Amino acid sequence: MSEHILFLTGKLAEKQLNAILEKMQPDFSYTVHQLGLKVAALMTTDMVARRLSDTFGADRILLPGRCRGDVAALSEQLGIPVARGPEELKDLPRFFGKAAQAYDLSQYQVKIFAEITDAPYLSIEQCLQRADYYRANGADVVDVGCLPSTDFPHLEELIQALKHEGFKVSVDSLENDDLLRGGKAGADFLLSLHESSLWIADEVAATPILIPEKHEDLASLDRAIAGMQAKGRDFIVDPILDPIHFGFTQSIVRYHTVRQQHPDVEMMMGVGNITELTHADTAGMNALLLGICSELNINHILATEVSQHACRAIKEADVARRILLAAKNHNTLPKHISPDLLALHEAAPFPYSAAEIGELAGEIRDPSYRIQTSRDGVHIFNRDGLHTATDPFDLYPQLQVENDGGHAFYLGVELARAQIAWQLGKRFTQDQALNWGCAVATNNSEVDLHAFKPAGSTLKK
Repeated sequence: MSEHILFLTGKLAEKQLNAILEKMQPDFSYTVHQLGLKVAALMTTDMVARRLSDTFGADRILLPGRCRGDVAALSEQLGIPVARGPEELKDLPRFFGKAAQAYDLSQYQVKIFAEITDAPYLSIEQCLQRADYYRANGADVVDVGCLPSTDFPHLEELIQALKHEGFKVSVDSLENDDLLRGGKAGADFLLSLHESSLWIADEVAATPILIPEKHEDLASLDRAIAGMQAKGRDFIVDPILDPIHFGFTQSIVRYHTVRQQHPDVEMMMGVGNITELTHADTAGMNALLLGICSELNINHILATEVSQHACRAIKEADVARRILLAAKNHNTLPKHISPDLLALHEAAPFPYSAAEIGELAGEIRDPSYRIQTSRDGVHIFNRDGLHTATDPFDLYPQLQVENDGGHAFYLGVELARAQIAWQLGKRFTQDQALNWGCAVATNNSEVDLHAFKPAGSTLKK
C-alpha cells in the first residue's frame, strides 16, 4: 500500500500545489489541505497544532519549507512523522527525487595538504592560527613551506608545536637541509624528494613525496619509486601539475601515464598551480581537478590560499572531494548532490515564469510588497499592481515609499538582492540572503531586515 502524505498550505498556494502534484504523478497518494491562512510562509508549527483537527489518514505530513517552529514536537503531538518540504513549490519534484537518493557527504578519500607558504616569516603563534583555520576548512595535513635562501631557525619548534596540537605535518622545501631537519623534528611527510635526494628517507621516518629529478623526467621518477618499493617504505608520487600555457595539458597526461604504469601507488596533485595562477573563480577549478583526482585515484592534493581570489580554495577542495566521492560511489554524475560549489549560478534559478508571477499578483488583496524574479527580470507587486524591471531604480517611482525611510531601505536591499540574483542566474527568496555556497565564510549570515519591514507585512507566497 502506498504512502499517504498530507500537504499543508495556504490559500494562495493551494491551487498551484495541486497542479504540481497532479503533474508529478507521484507513487504516493496525497491530500492537500489549506489551514485558513493566506500565505503559507507565515505558517508555524503552533498554528498547525491548533488548527489541524483531521490528519486525513496520512502516514506523513509535509509542511511548507518556510514553516517556523519545532517540527519534532509537532510530530510527537500528532503521532505522525512531520517534515518541511522545499521552500519553493516548483522544487517539489526534485525534493522527492532527492529523498529517494540520499548522499553521504561525511565521507572523503582525498587528503588535503594545506600549505603555510610564508612560514619562515611567521611566528609560531601565527602559524598555529593559520593551521587552525586550515583544519576548520577541511585540511588533513598542515604543510610548512620553506623559502629558498631564507633562514628558518624555528622550524623544529614549529613542527613540535603543531604536533602537540594534534596536526599532521609536512615540510615543503627544495633544500635538503630543511627536509632533513624537518624529518628529524617529527614531520609526517616531506615535500619533495627525488632520485638524488632519496637518501634523506633513510635518515628519517617521514613519508616522502617523490617528484622527477628534472621536470618531466618520468624515468627518474620510476627509479625513485622502485627504490622506495625495494625498501618497503611508504611514499607518495607527484608528477607535478603545471600552470596553463606552461605545460598544463601535458602534465595531466603525465599523471595519467604514471597511474597506468603504477596502478597501486599513492599519488599527489599540487592544485595550487592552477587555482593560484589562473584569474578565474576557484570553485569550478577545484571541482574539475578533484574530478581528475577521482578518476585517477589520486588521494592527496596540495592546496594553497596565497592569492586573494583563492581565499576559499581549501574549503572548496573539501566540498569538491566529498561531492566527487559520493558521485563515484553511486556511479552518477556530480549533479544534484550538493549546491555548495554553485557560488555564482544555480541549477534552477527561476522557479516561476513571469506569467505565473502575474497570476499570483492578481490574487493579492493587501498592500504588502512581494518580490520575485523570473527570466524576464525583477517583479514587485501588491494589491495596487505589478511592476517589472531589470534595474531597481526604474521601480522606485512606482513604490510610493518616499516618506517611509525604513520601508524604502528594506525594499532597496531586497530589490538589490533580486537584481544581483537575476543578473547572475541565482535563486532569490525574499527576506533571505543570496546563497553563495562555500564561497563565503559564513553562508546566509545577514542583518535582520525585518526590523525595517512594516508591521504585519506579508512578503512571501
